[in-house]
This record gives sequence, C-alpha cells and structure tokens, in this order.
Amino acid sequence: MSAETQVTINVKRLPHGAGLPLPQRMTLGSSGCDICAALEEPLDLLPGSRALIPTGFCFEIPEGYEVQVRPRSGLAIKYGITLLNTPGTIDADYRGEVKIILVNLSPQPFVIKHGDRIAQLVPAKVANYVNFAERDSISETGRGAGGFGSTGL
Repeated sequence: MSAETQVTINVKRLPHGAGLPLPQRMTLGSSGCDICAALEEPLDLLPGSRALIPTGFCFEIPEGYEVQVRPRSGLAIKYGITLLNTPGTIDADYRGEVKIILVNLSPQPFVIKHGDRIAQLVPAKVANYVNFAERDSISETGRGAGGFGSTGL
C-alpha cells in the first residue's frame, strides 16, 4: 500500500468499548471498515423507530479528511436496518464518541447487541479550502437543471 492511499486515524477507546475490535475492513477489497455497537445491554429497535447507538470510540481524524458513515448492505436487505443522515460525516475536528443513528424500516423488531457490526466507515479526503463565489450566471451542461429522476429509471 502506498503512502498516498494510507491514512492513520488515532482511536481512543472508551470504557464501554472494552473488548470491541477497532474498525476494520472485513475483506481486502472492502472500501468500508465495519464498526460495532457498544451497548451495556441489548436494545430492541422497534419497527419504524430509530436509536443513537454508541460505538465506544473517539477518533482523531487528520486534517483534510472526514470519515463517512454508511449502512451495511446485509443489515439493510436482510433486516431493513439502515442509517439516518447517510452518509453521515465525522469531521476532523470532532473528538466526541462516534455514535450511529440506526433506523428499523422493517415490520419486525430488531435486537442490537454489544459487538454487533452496525455500520461501515469510509475515510475520504476533503477540500481544505472551498470558496463559494456568487455569479450572475453559471455554465450550461447537457443535464442542466434536471434532477430528482430526470434521467429516468
């Protein structure tokens, strides 16, 4: 792995994260690193409800990076469990505990236990400096203002 594709994120483990693995890719080709729930006791996520799930970790993300929080596809298709505010962003200057907003879109309750893999994290570079410049007009494209399904199914 080249230095260009490697980033180190320092992790502080909180007491309720004891015994949990650090976020990790589950296969060599995975983009995301799975992160687990750090729960004192199992949590019943009822149909249509949402919960903020602690992970037991705080991150020190290098400046110029963010960590995107994304759903796990297996939880989504098999159980209807996904994330709200997705992809979520963990900013480089945030030092609090990482928590995941899970929602149950299925008609059945879903039990979340300590150590369950609940989301995946994808580190990503971000522009350090962005300037929004107001103009009277902007360039045209083939798509133009078409959005929200304008390209068909």
